[in-house]
Amino acid sequence: MELKKVALDAVHRELGAKMVEFAGYEMPVRYSSDKEEHLRVREKVGIFDVSHMGEFMVEGDKALDLLQKVVSNDVSRLHDGKAMYAYLPNDQGGVVDDLLVYRIREDAYMLVVNASNIEKDWEWLTKHNTMGAEMRNVSDEVSLFAVQGPLAQEALQSLTEVDLSTIKFYSFVTDSFAGYEDIIISATGYTGAGGFELYVPREASEKVWKAILEAGSSFDILPIGLGARDTLRLEKGYCLYGNDLNDQSCPMEAGLSWVTKFSKDFINSENLKARKEKGVPRKLTGFKMLDKGIPRAHYAILNQEGETIGEVSSGGLSPSLNIGIGMAYLPKEMAQEGTPIQIQIRNRSLKAEVVKMPFV
Repeated sequence: MELKKVALDAVHRELGAKMVEFAGYEMPVRYSSDKEEHLRVREKVGIFDVSHMGEFMVEGDKALDLLQKVVSNDVSRLHDGKAMYAYLPNDQGGVVDDLLVYRIREDAYMLVVNASNIEKDWEWLTKHNTMGAEMRNVSDEVSLFAVQGPLAQEALQSLTEVDLSTIKFYSFVTDSFAGYEDIIISATGYTGAGGFELYVPREASEKVWKAILEAGSSFDILPIGLGARDTLRLEKGYCLYGNDLNDQSCPMEAGLSWVTKFSKDFINSENLKARKEKGVPRKLTGFKMLDKGIPRAHYAILNQEGETIGEVSSGGLSPSLNIGIGMAYLPKEMAQEGTPIQIQIRNRSLKAEVVKMPFV
């Protein structure tokens, strides 16, 4: 299957990006080094092209009815200019996808879904749209840039008349930016470093990207690849679909109770409620390496007796802490802070311990 290209494919190549296959797209994984890019976002500011993400518009007087049926969180609690994190439960107790829901106005919402699930999510929503909400898949029409880091606000402020300091976490405005009208400027973040996301018409992508790099140059802005995006989200304990969540994942085990609202009926809500009340046998848990080693996805996790008790769902070297960190579903009794565990790395069992997330 031929890989899709983001609008700025040629620009990334000119910048010297290493391009890799990700979720059916050719995407920049790094421009310099993962560590340099990671620390630039933590300490200053960086810009990610995450245009591979999917965007769906759900509109009309039945829009809320559809979303309340398919989304775990209570979408009726949103008002204009607010966003929420949620997931799409399947009817087997697992997760179709995790996503963001933006309320544009009373009868118009934007869903932001994972690139690898665009087709799957669209089919799922279509299947359950028995009430006749209006749906549009605008993924190919929209580019998405995430400008992240403690200096993001200062780096972007000259490009808009909106006072960026007034956009609170999980809020957004639609206004002019870099000479273009109707740009969504939001603050939902996937790095834990603060910053903004910009939803830009595909045809404006290159001009907006270059304007951001120019405006941010005095703040040492760098383009950042997916490698650093992964270590940044891991340090904050944020789930990645395909690693920490999938069609079989129990949302209660994944720590998603906070975005599961039983004040309404939604797909599989009765079963999920029963599971929450009963209590879950496993929990998505953070751990750090005590021995020197880098935990990777699917490495086995052992208890002190050498018995396998789980596997790494996400893992890597934390550039901020300079130690190996990871996440895994562990038996509830093992998921207590300070519990010693072992990670099987190649043929060695290396010491690690359970820690609270976020890691930084």
